[in-house]
Amino acid sequence: MDITRRRLLSALSAAGLLAVVPAGPVSAAAAAAGVARLRANTAAVFAGTPESNARPETAAKIAAVDRAARTNLKAMDDAGTGELFAGLALGTDDANLHTAYRWLYEIALATRVHGGSLYGDAAARRRVVDGLVWLHERYYGDQSKGYYGNWFNWEIGISQQVSKTLVLLYDEVLAQRPDLVRTYVASMDAYLRNGKDGDVNLDSRFHTGANLADITTNRVLQGALLDDIARIRKALTDQLTVFATIDPYHLDHGVTDGYYADGSFIQHASVAYTGSYGKGLLTRVVQTLKILDGTGFAHGEELVPVVHGWVRNGFAPLIFEGWMMEIVKGRAVSRTDSGYTDVAVVVEAAVDLSSLAEGTMARALKGYVKHIRETSRATLDPARFVSPVSVVRYADILADASVPAADLNPAARSVAFNAMDKTVHRRPGYAFALSRSSARISKYEYMNGENLMPWFQGEGAHYLYLSGQDQTRAYGVDYFTTVSPYALAGVTAPAEQRRTVPELYGKPYYDNPGHPLNFTSSSESQNKYVYFPRGTHAHSGGAVLGAYGTAGMVQSSDVAFQDRELLPDDFVVHRNAAATKSWFLLDDEIVVLAAGVGDAAGRAVTTAVDARIAAPDDAVSVTGVRDDGRPWSGPGTAELRWLRYANATQGTAVGYLFLDAPSVRVALDRVTRSRRVVRTANPDTAVTRQVLGVSVDQAAGARPVRLAYALVPHADASRMRSYAKGPLRVLANSRRVQAVAHRGLGLTAVNTFAPGRHEVEAVRVDGPSSLLVRRSPDSALTSVAVSDPTMRRDTVSVLLRGRRLRPVTADEGVRVRAVSGGTRIDVTTHHAYGRSFTVTLRGPH
Repeated sequence: MDITRRRLLSALSAAGLLAVVPAGPVSAAAAAAGVARLRANTAAVFAGTPESNARPETAAKIAAVDRAARTNLKAMDDAGTGELFAGLALGTDDANLHTAYRWLYEIALATRVHGGSLYGDAAARRRVVDGLVWLHERYYGDQSKGYYGNWFNWEIGISQQVSKTLVLLYDEVLAQRPDLVRTYVASMDAYLRNGKDGDVNLDSRFHTGANLADITTNRVLQGALLDDIARIRKALTDQLTVFATIDPYHLDHGVTDGYYADGSFIQHASVAYTGSYGKGLLTRVVQTLKILDGTGFAHGEELVPVVHGWVRNGFAPLIFEGWMMEIVKGRAVSRTDSGYTDVAVVVEAAVDLSSLAEGTMARALKGYVKHIRETSRATLDPARFVSPVSVVRYADILADASVPAADLNPAARSVAFNAMDKTVHRRPGYAFALSRSSARISKYEYMNGENLMPWFQGEGAHYLYLSGQDQTRAYGVDYFTTVSPYALAGVTAPAEQRRTVPELYGKPYYDNPGHPLNFTSSSESQNKYVYFPRGTHAHSGGAVLGAYGTAGMVQSSDVAFQDRELLPDDFVVHRNAAATKSWFLLDDEIVVLAAGVGDAAGRAVTTAVDARIAAPDDAVSVTGVRDDGRPWSGPGTAELRWLRYANATQGTAVGYLFLDAPSVRVALDRVTRSRRVVRTANPDTAVTRQVLGVSVDQAAGARPVRLAYALVPHADASRMRSYAKGPLRVLANSRRVQAVAHRGLGLTAVNTFAPGRHEVEAVRVDGPSSLLVRRSPDSALTSVAVSDPTMRRDTVSVLLRGRRLRPVTADEGVRVRAVSGGTRIDVTTHHAYGRSFTVTLRGPH
């Protein structure tokens, strides 16, 4: 194959790789049969089969396809002069042109769906073919007039609709307009302007990850339309690159987009994106594997384990009771689709992947599908699946009594997605998701008028999902609509009022193509400074030891503030507040330490301990105890020992234990805002929520402070009172080192942020580093986990003072030796990219 293989070999065996896309010659008859099978498979994926569509479970799906097609045909009937569809203006709006092609596809699809009322409708098929000709002649065929607006529509979106439509109506197109396929393919190649010679360019930043999977799948279908074996093979070879695990130290084509060894997924070079582009990539590659089945062009069984790994390690930790977590959705957090809708896409992919897998892998995927069905608070609608065949497979899985429902996660799991600066901590009853950022990973994503007020979403914003609750009432678009962007749970923000990009510049981007940095709508400068800016500090990461974890981050301004002297005079930059933060992830508590909290510019600063929303008619209450032991009920400001928020209607509660904090402000406000404040395309729908805000405020000019508190999910008052006797202790809280101990767990957790040796009780560690030490209370075992949160260090050393311990098990790269005063552990962290290294030691019991 004409491709660099080194990166692919990290995901596939050499023998398996060579077998994925067979390169040898095939007979003309075999090639023709393979191409015909590919076209037939494509039709089956999207339109179903006679067998699938005869099943009662597909009736709703078939009806939905019929409704869409008839609506589109009515719009064609009502079209005026110069229109293809009534009311759909063409010529200047690329999104409308994409919609026109999508509506033609929906009509074509209905004519191929067995059991539908339009199945085999020759007149409808002729209208689609005529519509394709009409659009090409007037709005698509002249490339000198096209390619306005969003590049995606021209290089991916329109090509996707056209390619599928031509496959579905292959016989009709050949009979009516035999030249149409070649005409369209030539135009689609010409619009691939970020490509090379009308083909994929693996060096283009536009041809990566989910985008590359879309483009190459389109080109596979185009090859099938043209009977072009070479085109199919080339497209598949290009698509293979998305299956490879990204090695950040040896990038092919400079591409950072894709899946990483720790389960992270990145798109747009630096955006954590599993819940949006990641699920798009998952869908596309699974569909491709189905389309290729039995064609001889690829042996997908070699790739199924890779995709299964994405589901197990990349998606499953981020899905809580059927809800996709906000931390990996980029600008999509501002859309009105819910996290439950996002997960339905993953479920369909898992259903289809299970049909391609074998043995325990297939059983695990089926069990996971059942698990999501049983734990989700929203009813999954299989009628929204892409394929009727998937609807039937889903029904069969649910009906299979031999497959028990089972999560792909253990019940207690802590996951450090350090490659994308995210952390997930799960326990029976809750999940905690943390959004970090750094010089590697973007603070947020804004684009195209979506996610208008994102400024602090990567500044340690957290989401505490409580079991049994409908998460649309806790998070989703209404959370970002009604909670102040300066007071998102977990963030430290200066007191100022920022303006959105459209407010600042009068359009959805900063426009200054004459500047040396060349600001156009899709330029690299736009990406770097407007759409998804990174931070300027390298420290963001953490360690995992079994089911426990730690995370740390040094908050920084984004790169625009750092580069302000390089930017145009009218470009607005923002300076962030300062803070060094740690999160220690235990069983019943998430402990948060913050030091150096303040602002060098002298502004007032607010740290949001938490923010929660509730429906306007939910019965919510806030109670607590003051530092002096007297009971307190909010809202208001007080020096508190602990606080408890309860939503009796939802049956949920969160406790807040203040280990070291000045006065705490508690607000419970009724907020009404339009969903359009977070996304210009959202309906102007007003939503009202009760908004809890728990925060620590610092006046303008105040000296930096430190904070220590714990979130206690589902806590009742007796649980909160019990903390007066422990078991938590803050061991250190400064800008150099932060550490806690939990007596009951025998756990010491340490984050160090400065070079040099740091002493914390009986542990010495050189920094920067993250460290977890757990001494088993009922054995002589001690477990240790170490990571480099800067991803820049070659080694990290730890000294456990006291007894001399010997290793029982140790990861590669970990060396243990007895030294004067204790046991020394040296860990080689060179090129580990934040990975945790663990060792288990034994000593006298």
